[in-house]
Amino acid sequence: MEINFIALLASAVVTLAVGFIWYHPKVFGTIWMKEAGLTPESSEKGNMLKIFGLTYLFSLMMTIVLMGLTIHQSGALGMIGGPPMIESAKPSFAAFMTDYGTAYRTFKHGALHGFMSGLFFAFPMVAINSLFENKSWKYIFINAGYWIVTLALMGGIICGFA
Repeated sequence: MEINFIALLASAVVTLAVGFIWYHPKVFGTIWMKEAGLTPESSEKGNMLKIFGLTYLFSLMMTIVLMGLTIHQSGALGMIGGPPMIESAKPSFAAFMTDYGTAYRTFKHGALHGFMSGLFFAFPMVAINSLFENKSWKYIFINAGYWIVTLALMGGIICGFA
């Protein structure tokens, strides 16, 4: 199973691209800023290079986990000890990969798993933190919705093209 690292690098950009649209003032940005207790002036005080750079780094970290969730053949590879062990794997591994090496390797399949990761993993995390921060349900749904859409797109790119 070969990995397309360009697809992984590209999928990490999705967090920034979706965020640019999702949090735009004409979409959810104005409501989100109000619910977060921010103003346009206060949000401009942040170090954008640091924020965008770390966002991309953290997004790359997420691609590693999403790859395991969306590409089911990763589990088969893990069973033999990872890529270094492919040459010494039993013939049954090669037969399995021949038969199923590209099964469910589509954008649609990855998007489904990304969506489920957003709904059943990111949404509860956002909700828990936001409840303890006394944030509104609007705030929770805006942020959780962003992660659900973002993870669905990332999962689709990773599974379909990585």
